Amino acid sequence: MQNIREILDDIYYVGVNDRRIDRFENMFPVENGVSYSSYVIKDEKNILLDSVEAGFTRQYLENIEAALDGEDLDYIVVHHMEPDHCRNIDFCMRKWPNAKLVGNAKTFKFYEQFYNDEFKDRYYEVKEGDELNLGKHNLKFVMAPMVHWPEVMMSYETNNKILFSADAFGSFNAIEGHLKAKNVMYKGDWLDQARRYYINIVGKFGKQVQAVFNKVSDLEINAILPLHGPVYDDPESVAFIMDKYNKWSTYTPEEKGIVIVYSSMYGDTEQAADILAKELAELGLTEDIKIYDVSDVDPSYAIAECHKYGNAVFAPINYNSGLYYKMEAFLQELAGTSYQNRHISFLNNWSWGGTSLKTSKEILDNGKHTYVGEDVLINSSVKEEQVDQIKELAKAIKEDIDSQEY
Repeated sequence: MQNIREILDDIYYVGVNDRRIDRFENMFPVENGVSYSSYVIKDEKNILLDSVEAGFTRQYLENIEAALDGEDLDYIVVHHMEPDHCRNIDFCMRKWPNAKLVGNAKTFKFYEQFYNDEFKDRYYEVKEGDELNLGKHNLKFVMAPMVHWPEVMMSYETNNKILFSADAFGSFNAIEGHLKAKNVMYKGDWLDQARRYYINIVGKFGKQVQAVFNKVSDLEINAILPLHGPVYDDPESVAFIMDKYNKWSTYTPEEKGIVIVYSSMYGDTEQAADILAKELAELGLTEDIKIYDVSDVDPSYAIAECHKYGNAVFAPINYNSGLYYKMEAFLQELAGTSYQNRHISFLNNWSWGGTSLKTSKEILDNGKHTYVGEDVLINSSVKEEQVDQIKELAKAIKEDIDSQEY
């Protein structure tokens, strides 16, 4: 049974929900699933935009058939060749043998890596700025390499001012009835999931995202239709997500607040983290204080929070004279998202020696961070003298947060 909707005049959502998936890209937990978006534009020429994951072929084809309502398909556009958006292209090409496959040169190279050149005679190659007229709708192609794969492109519908944005502006979570962002963006955990999606998947490529921003800066955009999550079809939601992406891709904190990320084998470093949080609260800090144990949380959550807030405290411990493995993995992954321009501090439990503090700072060294307060060094367990040092660190952090403006 088909399950489609007309989201804008003659533009149909034919995507699907995936609630069976546990980890996106086999890495990031998705407790509430994910959606795979695809669109059909009905016009003098009918066009399908992108595809969905392999496990949804039957429902997906029924959706497309319902949107076409007996008409033929003229074009299939592939904005992004990642498998969650390309696994049904071959089925569609066989089902609608008159359709041309629209992509750029790298699209077709990737297509042949995943499949073969069975449809080579039906390739319709486009380059930066090329246009494809459908009748009342006209698509202009915008190349967006490394947002977040080399072949990615977007298309801008020039008559109705609609941006088909590939993986940009997407989010985790299945669609729960409300397809339009204005109905969810101030509720529940939608923004947290959109941030976690961007930071962990695209975060490394801030410069490339900004390059695309520059390409579309002069365009009027009435709607954004991404490949995951809700659609943005009104001025408020478009402005909202554009502002968030501009902050995320320039590594600008969204809010004042602090994230404390610790590693602790027997609870002593955890206690130090809790004492610091208590001291910050008692000093009158009204901004958010978030605490994460690297051994007990998927890194993607803490990484997204580190990007959200302006301040962070890292509390590494030694393990076999080096850095505790899970903290090292976390910091490497955080640095891999181009984490930068933050105000950071350190608690360190060194016990019988090692290089955990030195290694932690080296991992984060390229981020051009501002160091706040004196490092607090704990020898196995927290003593009164360390409590005094933690209090001094809390004061330094509180003063630093109060002085920030953004």
